[in-house]
Amino acid sequence: MNNLFDAKITPLGDSAVLIQLGTEINERTHRLIGALTKHIENHPFPGFIECVPAFTSLTVFYHPLKVHEQMKGSACNSPYEKVKAFMKKSLKEMTAEEETAKRTVEIPVCYGGSFGPDLEEVARINGLTPEEVIEIHTSGEYLVYMIGFAPGFPYLGGMSEKIAAPRRSSPRTSIPAGSVGIAGKQTGVYPLSTPGGWQLIGNTPLDLFRPYQQPPSLLKAGDIVTFVRVTEEEYDRLKEGES
Repeated sequence: MNNLFDAKITPLGDSAVLIQLGTEINERTHRLIGALTKHIENHPFPGFIECVPAFTSLTVFYHPLKVHEQMKGSACNSPYEKVKAFMKKSLKEMTAEEETAKRTVEIPVCYGGSFGPDLEEVARINGLTPEEVIEIHTSGEYLVYMIGFAPGFPYLGGMSEKIAAPRRSSPRTSIPAGSVGIAGKQTGVYPLSTPGGWQLIGNTPLDLFRPYQQPPSLLKAGDIVTFVRVTEEEYDRLKEGES
């Protein structure tokens, strides 16, 4: 999508609009979504609730009745049309300067053993040693495209294809919180204990989802994540600090 005015705006139920800003997952589309999110949050319309970014789109939630209250004298026939008009105005007004500044978050990881039971399998698949997998994994910078699947779960981009690995043929019924895994060309961190089929290569002592804090998610879209290797002793010390 080369022009912001090509953005496709459609209703999502009776209290949200979906703004499609691209068709491919890439950093340019991600930056546009971040800039539009920031513009709307800085210039909210009456009835605005929140923005929810995804890989190639932005969903904007609103209170239909509060929007309707603002429609007196408007040419719009419905709350959706009123919000759509505001979205078009926002697309026209937003600037590159409103792009969200990137924040780098360092995530400590203890690799292998009981912390990463699939590390050797990932190495075998790629014809590498476990140490080489760790070196490649910790040398990258990963962009958080969005948060989803589970509370606080980051969808990361930027992993080297040298350590890509398919999902396990038999998913685990329970994966420990903090598990760092690989699935295909993606890497990610499980914030909560959930079922899953990713190849587990390590575990972080950090809590990615903190329900009693604001914001509850450690990471947000636009952040840059780096992984740093720690020993078991360092892991235990950091874990105690999180408790």
